[in-house]
Amino acid sequence: MGATLCCSTVAIPRFPLKLVSRRMLAPTVAHLSLERDDGQVLPCIPGQFIQIHFRYADGSEARRSYSIALGRALDTPPDARVDIAVSYVAGGAATALFEALQLGEDVEASGPYGRFCLMPNDDNRRYLLIGTGTGVTPYRAMLPQLEKLMRDRSVQVALLQGARSPAELLYGAEFRAFAQTHPGFRYLPCLSRELPKPGCLHDHPDVRHGYVQNVLAELSPDPEHDIAYLCGNPDMVDATFDMLKEFGLPIGRIRREKYVSNK
Repeated sequence: MGATLCCSTVAIPRFPLKLVSRRMLAPTVAHLSLERDDGQVLPCIPGQFIQIHFRYADGSEARRSYSIALGRALDTPPDARVDIAVSYVAGGAATALFEALQLGEDVEASGPYGRFCLMPNDDNRRYLLIGTGTGVTPYRAMLPQLEKLMRDRSVQVALLQGARSPAELLYGAEFRAFAQTHPGFRYLPCLSRELPKPGCLHDHPDVRHGYVQNVLAELSPDPEHDIAYLCGNPDMVDATFDMLKEFGLPIGRIRREKYVSNK
């Protein structure tokens, strides 16, 4: 399954991406590492996305958007690599494309697109990062930037990740490890159905039972000092956006990207 990111795009030349590696993040989500197969680099800013182009069985064109999951500091020279998280759904055209794709084979891509990024003129004291499903992939890409901001500006970060069960906490081990080594980063997995079993990776005090919306008040959003990012399921994005406005956050300090699932 791909995700249609709800934002406009402009025509950008297409290029080949070669599959370098694949691993499963969850029972229905794969992490794919790809690289440009035309000798060019792929400049991108953490928070942007690429589009994969293909054709349906009837020959009509299709495209799917995928947030870039690879983290780079802004002062790192661009290279040819890009990582994405791809959800699989039975009968999905994009799923069939990626399941059949062999190591070393190409797909057609374009991008990067999007402005769901950390802004250089931000003056906040804390970032609230809220995501569900593959909507946490931009936050993985932002980790090197956040590390620098925590060091240079003493910025605090709270990541609320929504999932049904511990098995669906995409990149959860990485976020947990980052939180353990960075005191300014707090990671709160919010599980709506199944809680972690005692002694497992996600059995720790910051795990919460419920939806991210239910946990938001615990962080006491601050209208003057917080900037919030919302990414993932449209219902979650809308509900959390409304809650943040009730806390007094100006609309300009709430940045959103909705994922509309399609096959």
